[in-house]
Amino acid sequence: MLTFLTKTFIKRTESGQRQSITHEGYVVHCYVRSDGLAGTVTTDMEYPARVAFVLIGQFLEDFTAEHGDTWKSCTTPESIPFAKGDEYIQKYQNPAEADKITKIQKDLDETTQILHKTIDSVLERGVKLDNLVERSNDLSAQSKMFYKQAKKTNSCCVIS
Repeated sequence: MLTFLTKTFIKRTESGQRQSITHEGYVVHCYVRSDGLAGTVTTDMEYPARVAFVLIGQFLEDFTAEHGDTWKSCTTPESIPFAKGDEYIQKYQNPAEADKITKIQKDLDETTQILHKTIDSVLERGVKLDNLVERSNDLSAQSKMFYKQAKKTNSCCVIS
């Protein structure tokens, strides 16, 4: 079934184009090079499309380097062996490790989260400091009022 779907998607993808098709909870990423050589990768919904297309591109480049143009005369694409296929599957299991840009983006996202938490805690401290300053001002005002009241009270009673 998957082979039928991928062949259908490849036929419907124009030369030199890339597309992603969602089917039953999976995404089939297709890329047809301008010379007609095509590749697909089927992933779950969470797998980054950019990484899938990098995988297809590298896979096709290595395939061409190993086999040249022999694929053009082949009628059954499955009959051409490519030993590096399993290596690519292993390498791209974790997209953040396989693709440097995705890894950098993940690191940036983590840093952004840490910065947001830090800024939130600084803002909380600022609010606490504002409350402390307000209380200090209130205490100072009450202290001045107490001093004035005590001075008035003591002025009526002069001891000599």
